[in-house]
Amino acid sequence: MIPFSDEELLEPVQASIDVIRPMIEADGGGIELVEIKNGVIYVRLSGHCVGCAASNTTLKMGVERQIRNDIHPELVVENITNQK
Repeated sequence: MIPFSDEELLEPVQASIDVIRPMIEADGGGIELVEIKNGVIYVRLSGHCVGCAASNTTLKMGVERQIRNDIHPELVVENITNQK
């Protein structure tokens, strides 16, 4: 169980995304925090990340790992373009 409300997560999640953002931008990509709902963090990858075969690795091994290390190990990050 995640001991934070969605509202409490906004600022720390944004700070974690800001840490990883330069690495994503260095490869021509971009990332935007869209919303946090029921402890799930929804982001939008953009630029070269759209359609890139490595974008899921960037999302899970980069963004999600950073957020889990910084905030809580049970947090999940989803790219909204991957949702149906």
